[in-house]
Amino acid sequence: MKPNKPWYQVPLAEIPRMIGSDVQNGLTQEEAATRRQKYGKNQLAEAEKIPLYVVFMNQFKDFMVGVLVVATILSFFLGEYLDAIAIIAIIFLNGVLGFIQEAKAERSLNALKDMAAPMARVIRNGNLDMIPATLLVPGDLILLEAGDRVPADMRLINANRLEIEESTLTGESIAVMKTANVIESTGAVPLGDQKNLAFMGTMVAGGTGRGIAIEIGMSTEIGKIAHLINQADKIETPLQIKLEQLGKTLVWIALLLTIFVIVAGVWHGQELMTMFLSGVSLAVAAIPEGLPAIVTVALALGVQRMIKRNAIVRKLPSVETLGCASVICSDKTGTLTENKMTVTHLWHSGKSFDVTGNGYEPNGEITWQGKSIKATIDQGLTQICQIAEKCNNAKLVNAQQKERSKLILSKNISTWNVIGDPTEGALLSLAYKALKEGKKQGDPTIRIDELPFDSERKMMSVVEQSPDGKTELLTKGAVEALLMNSSHIYWQGEIIPLTNAHRIEVAKQTEEMASRALRVLGFAYRSLQNYKSGENSSILETNLTFLGMVGMIDPPRQEVKSAIQLCRQAGIKTVMITGDHKITAEAIGRQIGLMPGGNSHVLEGATIDEMTEEELMQTVEKVYVYARVSPEHKLRIVKALQNCGHIVAMTGDGVNDAPAIKASDIGIAMGITGTDVTKEAASLVLRDDNFTTIVSAVEEGRNIYDNIRKFIRYLLASNVGEILVMFFAMLMGLPLPLLPIQILWVNLVTDGLPAMALGIDPSEGDTMRHKPRKKHENIFARGLGWKIISRGFLIGTMTLGAFIVAYYENPNDLTHAQTVAFATLVLAQLIHVFDCRSEHSVFHRNPFSNKFLVWAVLSSMAMVIVVIYWDVMQPIFKTTSLSLRDWALIFVAAGIPTFVAGMGGVFRSSQPKEAYKAN
Repeated sequence: MKPNKPWYQVPLAEIPRMIGSDVQNGLTQEEAATRRQKYGKNQLAEAEKIPLYVVFMNQFKDFMVGVLVVATILSFFLGEYLDAIAIIAIIFLNGVLGFIQEAKAERSLNALKDMAAPMARVIRNGNLDMIPATLLVPGDLILLEAGDRVPADMRLINANRLEIEESTLTGESIAVMKTANVIESTGAVPLGDQKNLAFMGTMVAGGTGRGIAIEIGMSTEIGKIAHLINQADKIETPLQIKLEQLGKTLVWIALLLTIFVIVAGVWHGQELMTMFLSGVSLAVAAIPEGLPAIVTVALALGVQRMIKRNAIVRKLPSVETLGCASVICSDKTGTLTENKMTVTHLWHSGKSFDVTGNGYEPNGEITWQGKSIKATIDQGLTQICQIAEKCNNAKLVNAQQKERSKLILSKNISTWNVIGDPTEGALLSLAYKALKEGKKQGDPTIRIDELPFDSERKMMSVVEQSPDGKTELLTKGAVEALLMNSSHIYWQGEIIPLTNAHRIEVAKQTEEMASRALRVLGFAYRSLQNYKSGENSSILETNLTFLGMVGMIDPPRQEVKSAIQLCRQAGIKTVMITGDHKITAEAIGRQIGLMPGGNSHVLEGATIDEMTEEELMQTVEKVYVYARVSPEHKLRIVKALQNCGHIVAMTGDGVNDAPAIKASDIGIAMGITGTDVTKEAASLVLRDDNFTTIVSAVEEGRNIYDNIRKFIRYLLASNVGEILVMFFAMLMGLPLPLLPIQILWVNLVTDGLPAMALGIDPSEGDTMRHKPRKKHENIFARGLGWKIISRGFLIGTMTLGAFIVAYYENPNDLTHAQTVAFATLVLAQLIHVFDCRSEHSVFHRNPFSNKFLVWAVLSSMAMVIVVIYWDVMQPIFKTTSLSLRDWALIFVAAGIPTFVAGMGGVFRSSQPKEAYKAN
C-alpha cells in the first residue's frame, strides 16, 4: 500500500510494512509474480504508432489543398489539361515534402522507453539475481553500484557513498549524495532534494546502495514526464493559420468574382458561355495555385541553410515559427552553461587566484592579479593541486579515447568528459593545469586507505604513502568542517598555528565565493606517524594543516551573453528555467546579462505551486529566472507565457525538458548533450549545442517569413491586376482584353520561377532590428494589403490602357490588342517582382543581388516571347507578332506601376540608401 505522506518522509522502520517487503530477503518469486499481474510491466507506455500512409494522407488536409483541388476540376472543365496536371503535381509534391519531414516526428515515448535500465540486480527469496528491469515490481529489493542506471523509483534503505547524477531529470549538474535517512519537511520537497530516493533513468556516479522499488513504469517520475509529453497539445503554427485564412478569403473572392463577371458580361450583351468561361478563368487566376508548393519549397530551402548554421529542423513549419518567437525559455544546465564543473577561483595563504579554462578541458592556467603563475613555485599551491588529484575517484576521458588513467596528458584532445563525480572531474582538470609544468602527479605515492565522504563529517580523506615510507592524510571537504579539525595553517611559506583571525579571513573568503554561486571546497593534510590501517576517522582527521580552498561552478557558455543581447535587440525575451538552487541560478543569470536593469526577480517552484494559473500569467512577464522547478512547473510556465500571447521557444537537453519542449510553439534540443527523448520532442536540434545558433535560426526564420510575404505580395498583386483588367473592361463595355487561355498562361509563366526565386531572397539587412511580429498578426499587416491592392491596381489599369491604345488604333484587329495586353500584363508583373524584394522601395535594393531572380525573370519573358512569335503557338494562344512600336508602348505601360510605387516608397522610407549595397 502507499503511505499517506511522501515516501521521503517515511521512516526506515515503516517501509517493509508499507510496501509489504523484506529488507533482507526481498520478495518471494510467488509474490513478485502476483504483483506483476496487478501492476504490469516496469516499462513506459509506447506512443500510438501512426501508420506511414496516414502520415502521408494528413499532408492533404490543408484547406489550401482543397482549394487547389477545386481549381484542378475547373481547369479540366475549361479543357486546360496541362494546367490541371501541373496543379495535381504541385499538390503531390507538397505532400511528399511534408511527409518526408514528419515521418519521424512521433518517437518521443519510444526514446524515453530506451532510457529504462535493461537489467537490474534484485534480491528475491534471499538470493541475488540479475533480471530484466521490465520484470521489477513494487517491493523488489534492488542493489545499485557505480555505472548502473536506476531501474525504478526506489526508497533507499542503505547508501554507501552513493552519488547519483540526476541532471536529465532535475537539471542539476552536480551528482547528488544520497542517504537512507528520513527527510523531515512541512512542505513539498523538490526532486533534487529528495536525497533518500533514487529515480528511474538516472545514473549512479559512485558508491553503492540498496533500496526498495516504490514505483514502476508510468508511475515513476520519468513516467510522469512521458505522460506529460503524450498530453502536450500539438501547436498549429502561425503560418499554417494564416495560410488557411488566406485560402478561405480567396475562395470567397473567386466565387463573388465569377458571379459578377458572368452577370456584368451578359448585361453588356456578351454570350453566356463565353462569360462563364471568362469568370471561371478569373476565379482560377485569383487562386495562386503555386502558393502552397512555393511555401513548402521556401521552408525546405530554409532548412538547408539552417543545417549549414548547425541547426537541424525536424518539423518543417517550425522554420517560420522561429521568426515570430517572442520568448526563449532556456534550461540552464548544458544550454546556457557548459554542464561541466570548472574550478574558477582558488584561495591560499591570504591570496586570491583565478583559474582559466573551460569545462573538464585540462588546458588553462592559474593567474594572480592578471599574471600567469606556476603552482610549482609555491609549495602550498602544489599541495592543494596534488590533493585535488589524489583525493579523488573520478577519471577524465575524451570522446575519442577509452577510459585510461586519471589524467590524460595529451594537449591535442578537445572534448573531455568525466567518469564519476563532476566535482572531482573539475579537481582533476585543476590538477593538470597546475602541475603540467612539473611532474605528472607530483611525487609518486600509493593509496593505502580511504575515508569516504559522508554527510555528517562533510569531508573525504585518503592515506597516501611514498616509496620512502612517508605517510600523509590528504583531505578535502566543507571549509567549516576542515577548520574545526585543523590546528595549523600554511601561511606565506610557513606552517603556523591557526588563529581566530585566520578563521575569520577564511570564512570571509568562503562567503564571498558562495555569493558568486561557487561551490567551495577546502583542502588540508596531516603527516602520519606509525599509521595503522582501519583507524577511526575521528582520530585521523584531527590536527590538520589547512591549505586553502577552491571555488567551482558550471560556467556559462562563452557566447551566451552576446547571444542574449542580440535576442534583446530583436525584441525577444530570454528566461532561464532550471532545477538548480536560487542563488546559483541568479548568479548565472547576472553573469550572462539575463536580467535587464538589475531585475533580480527569481521565481521558485515552491512559489509556483501556490499560484493559480491567473496569478502565474500576471507574474511571468516580469520574471527572468525560474529556480528549483519540476517538469510540471516548466510546462505551466510555457503555457502561461502562451496564454499571455507569446510565441514560446523552449530549449533544453534533459528528459525534464521534454514535456515543455513539446508543448512550446518551437522546441529546441541540444544535439550533443541532449537526450534522445528531448531531440524527438523538439522541432529544432542544435548540432553544436550553441545558444548563438538559436539567434541565427531566429534570423533565418524571420527572413523566411519575410520572403513568404514577398511572394504572396507578388502573386496576389499580379492576380489583382489580371482581375481588374477584365473588371474595368466589362464596366466600360469593351471587348475582353485577355482570353481564358492567356490568363492561365500568365499564371503559369509568372507564378512559378520568379515567385520561387523570391523564396530565397537575401535579407534586407535589418531583420534582427525589429520586434517579433504578433502571434495573431494578419499576413496582410504592416502595409502588405495596401501594397497588393495599389500595385495590382496600377498593373491592371496600365495593362488596360495599353489594350485601349492598341484597340482604338485598329478596332478590326482585336487579336493584336489582346496580344499587347497579354505582353504588358506579363512584363508589368515581371518588373513588379523586383519591387516586392523591399518593404521600402525598389530603389533600396540592388536588382542583381538575387541572381536566381534575374534568371527566373529572363526565362519567364522568354516563354512569353515564344507564344507571341512562334507560329505554332499563335493559333493556340490567339496571339500575333508585335512590332518595335508595340514593344515601346508595352515597356512604358509595364514600367510605370513599379516606378510610381518605387518613388512613393523613397519619399516614405527613412532607411539609408547604403543599406541595399550590402545585399
